[in-house]
Amino acid sequence: MPDATYTTEVQGLDLERLGAFLREARPGLVAGELRAALIAGGRSNLTYDVTDGHDSWVVRRPPLGHVLATAHDMSREHRVISALEPTDVPVPRTHVLCEDPDVLGAPFYVMEKVGGTPYRYAHQLEPIGAERTRQICLQMMDTLAALHEVDPEEVGLGDFGRPAGFLGRQVKRWKRQLDASHSRDLAGADELHSYLEAHLPEESAPGVVHGDYRLDNLLVDDSDRVTAVLDWEMATIGDPLTDIALLVAYRRIADSHGGDAVASAPHAPGFLADEEMLDRYAERSGRDLSAMGFYLALAYFKYGVILEGIHYRYTHGQTVGAGFEKVGRLVEPTFAAGLASLKD
Repeated sequence: MPDATYTTEVQGLDLERLGAFLREARPGLVAGELRAALIAGGRSNLTYDVTDGHDSWVVRRPPLGHVLATAHDMSREHRVISALEPTDVPVPRTHVLCEDPDVLGAPFYVMEKVGGTPYRYAHQLEPIGAERTRQICLQMMDTLAALHEVDPEEVGLGDFGRPAGFLGRQVKRWKRQLDASHSRDLAGADELHSYLEAHLPEESAPGVVHGDYRLDNLLVDDSDRVTAVLDWEMATIGDPLTDIALLVAYRRIADSHGGDAVASAPHAPGFLADEEMLDRYAERSGRDLSAMGFYLALAYFKYGVILEGIHYRYTHGQTVGAGFEKVGRLVEPTFAAGLASLKD
């Protein structure tokens, strides 16, 4: 992870209470006074880089304020990362889960700090050149295929989700999430939802679904090796094609909306085109991608709902960090892109 500027005062993290909890729950882990830096805030779970001056860890907790039902479940996120540790999927090692909200005001967990860069912007990739960028993208696809090869039963995740009827429940879930963040009428939302509800395809063989897989949710070291897959807050057991569709949708959103919407990394020379990503994934996973139009439409619907949730929290003063004021205007174009993708 990138270098941080540590302080003893960070919003959403009581370092004195955290230190006291860790000394009791994991004796010997913490050697001195804790300082921290906010890595990511507001859009999803809050992520902090915490140090005692000798070692460093990462703490994850839910966002402040408005939290949608079923979202930001720390125990689920902690469980899936812990389960994947012995597999070929690179994940951080977890240290402890705290489900007592009296400690920090919300459940949280602590995991190891893994070295690597989350490539989010094109200007980060441009200096390393097109060939290395291409190789990183190929690793991104191979890592996703490796995740989808994991047998949930073998790693203790057999009851982590209900794969039967997964797509239908996803359509309903994201409509509920949209309704929970309702503050305005949104063109295209109802039409896209109605289409998805009426055109559910036969589902792909179930597997572990990340739920928000993209390059900036991976850490990549100086040898261009993926060292960790991060941000598992939406992980479940279901149809893995939802992951590859969302990854392609993110690439298209970067092209259509620019840096205001998602990371600009897909603009870097060497970044795989849509067809290259799909071909590499199909080759590695052996899965049938013929119904990708539906999956892309669902991905856009999901992302539009996420954006609207961010906009809702921003308008209610419940975000931490900058850059949220532009999110609201991207929601309707995202739903429109979902309707357009039905032609794929």
